Amino acid sequence: MKNLIRKSIVVTSLFIAGNIFIACNSSIKKENKKVAVIIEESNVDSLEKEVVTRNPIVFIAGYDSGNETFYQNARNYFSQQNFEVVEGQYSLEEIMNWLNNHKNDLSYGEIHIVNKSNPYKGLSLETIVKGDKVSTESLRRCITKGELPILSETINGNTTIVLHANGLGENTELMATFKDAFYADELPNVVASPYYSIFNGEFSNHYLAKAFYVFYPTANSPGKVDLSKEIARKYPNEKDINWYEALNNEEERYIGEAYTTKFTIPVKFQLDYHNSDDEIPNFELVEEVMDFIEQNESLNTEMKQINIPLEKFRWTWSIKNSTLTIKGSTTGLTVLKPLIKPYGELEHIEPDTKNKRLYAMK
Repeated sequence: MKNLIRKSIVVTSLFIAGNIFIACNSSIKKENKKVAVIIEESNVDSLEKEVVTRNPIVFIAGYDSGNETFYQNARNYFSQQNFEVVEGQYSLEEIMNWLNNHKNDLSYGEIHIVNKSNPYKGLSLETIVKGDKVSTESLRRCITKGELPILSETINGNTTIVLHANGLGENTELMATFKDAFYADELPNVVASPYYSIFNGEFSNHYLAKAFYVFYPTANSPGKVDLSKEIARKYPNEKDINWYEALNNEEERYIGEAYTTKFTIPVKFQLDYHNSDDEIPNFELVEEVMDFIEQNESLNTEMKQINIPLEKFRWTWSIKNSTLTIKGSTTGLTVLKPLIKPYGELEHIEPDTKNKRLYAMK
């Protein structure tokens, strides 16, 4: 009888334990289902919050002259990326009006503005139609006077304006002024690279390069040997470039090889002494011209903005009636060192506009 009771107790215990296990398992399944529902609902919420913007747009804000192909190469590159290419807009005013006049239900996403430039010559992009070229000072004047359009609500915090202008990312004052110029209810992101943008290279359709500069009076080059020594002194921390070879190399013959391009910067001053109490200066030496520029406040200020020493210019002067004309010209050699990946196969770094090491953001 005792054995029968023990067996009954064991069976009953097993039955109760089984029911508890089934109940727990059912509870776990219900809990899993609840978690799955939460995850599914979370995914739905994230999809609903995803912002849809217009396809990227690029403004080719300039045109090639002579044998230049910069804008043609940029146009071909962005066309291959299936960007909407807009031409004929050569001022900030025209670009902003175009954006306002061609808005739709979607906000603008990426807006690219291509303008050939360098830190010494500045941008060729105009502020307003037939107005001054864009600089920190000229752009600030336009903003203060209210000469630029106010952008529509389709320009907002989801919009990124990428300025493809060589070395612009290093000009923090101008970048901040651009941010103010693109005024809207929500301010867009404005980015530019401190490097040169190269299109249609031998090994990449688009890559970035670090720039180094050396100058000499136009038509009075001291020679590549002296220039290589000068640029080496100017950039003592750059150990990877053979400056003499780079100055004699006009193209990237292998990935990452430094090479040189050339540009000129002319300046012209006209001073009318017709109603002046001062006499027209009679120069005999170039040094006298440079001393005159340094002592003239307005001329000296203009030369300081260019930020190239006076002795790097070739100076000429002439007098006609009561007008003194002073002309100067300097030739700049730009050594370009392409950015390459520090590991893996030898190849250019991709110009990713979201990479803060490559593109400065304001």
